[in-house]
Amino acid sequence: MTHTYANTFDKYVSDISELSREPELGHSMRKYFQFDDGWVNLNQGSYGTHPKAVGAALAAFQSASERRPDEFVRTTHPILIDKSRAAVAAHLHAPVEEIVFVPNATTGVDTVIRSLKYSPGDKIVFFDFIYGSCENIIRYAEESTPVVGVKIAATFPISDDELVARLRETIQREQQSGARVRLALFDSIVSMPGVRLPFERLVGVCKELGVLSLIDGAHGVGHIPLDLGKLDADFFVSNCHKWLYVPRGCAVFHVPLRNQHLIRSTIPTSHGYFPAGTPDPPSGKSNFVTMFEFVGTVDASPALCVPAALHFRAHVCGGEARIMTYCSALAKAGAELIAKHLGTEVLQRENDECCLHNVRLPITAVEGEARDGEAEVGREHWGVIRPWLMDSFQAEFNTAVPVVFYGGCWWVRVSGQVYLEISDFEFAARMIEEMCGRVGKKAYLELK
Repeated sequence: MTHTYANTFDKYVSDISELSREPELGHSMRKYFQFDDGWVNLNQGSYGTHPKAVGAALAAFQSASERRPDEFVRTTHPILIDKSRAAVAAHLHAPVEEIVFVPNATTGVDTVIRSLKYSPGDKIVFFDFIYGSCENIIRYAEESTPVVGVKIAATFPISDDELVARLRETIQREQQSGARVRLALFDSIVSMPGVRLPFERLVGVCKELGVLSLIDGAHGVGHIPLDLGKLDADFFVSNCHKWLYVPRGCAVFHVPLRNQHLIRSTIPTSHGYFPAGTPDPPSGKSNFVTMFEFVGTVDASPALCVPAALHFRAHVCGGEARIMTYCSALAKAGAELIAKHLGTEVLQRENDECCLHNVRLPITAVEGEARDGEAEVGREHWGVIRPWLMDSFQAEFNTAVPVVFYGGCWWVRVSGQVYLEISDFEFAARMIEEMCGRVGKKAYLELK
């Protein structure tokens, strides 16, 4: 008997079809998710969350793998992972033979940077708002290979035209000096602060100047419309567990056929590794796809849940356009409400097609000693404010709101999502105001 549990895929998609589509998005959607009573989830962006129905699919796949371990891992899993690859490939308008899964976006970025071969004079260019782990990958590559990272300074708010110009000028300057710019790494949506980049235009600059493009699209799939065929980046990776309602950790990794020969190994190198020149296996799948199919003994069940998540989005939420329109409009309105309440402002950007917005806190960073009664923080305590605020939000107010110190100011980043309404942002505004008042009283010094 083979692939006994392959029908689990169809069963849980069928179960989702029995759920009702909500006439309105907002608090009525909470019943589909797993939140504790009273928890206000204003931070979909960091770790994501998935609906109960998708969690049921996850549990079923995990159970199946325990009931008949060998059969599931060796026979059923390859069938199911191909169904997931096909589903997300159609969603992203990419050929299925160019799509595989990795655990998270950082793994995809690391896979590309470790795979490329570097010679003295090779460069990797990136903006200074890069995600921290991705900069660390470049720094490690500098230690272990001849490549050198080149950081492009850019502080928000900044126009899309200026960002594009700075990438072009940096690449051209390096090329004119005799260096070979091997790769440009940039985000689809920057993590902190949350800002959508003109990544389509940045890919165009790379094509124009003969540089490979790598998009850290951690906040991409399920967040903004994506057409990877039209985009035609050289490498693209995006977390499915942030915005697509897939369980952690799962990321889609897109490598066009023209570049698959550059990816010589998974991380870690595993059973699918093939020496250069090895013909494709008789299975009909390429060496590239086969290599990522089984990367050691790990729980790959989250990736099997992609079809269930997509079906939930289409059937219960009403489709991608409805989700994205609601979430981006709510995030913008919610951020503006908080800023008005605090008497500050929303970090301006050119493109509001984004479910993340950033609001400046009424806290002043001072070089000297902070004055009592005013929301001032002396330099010696700058590093305390972020964790103190975030821990207080969680412990006292049953919510999570990321805080970032950026451009000499503290900001909060709020997420729009289908289970939220504007009243949740009103709650957040009152909470943040109260906590900023405590900053003026130096309550953060009471930490043990």
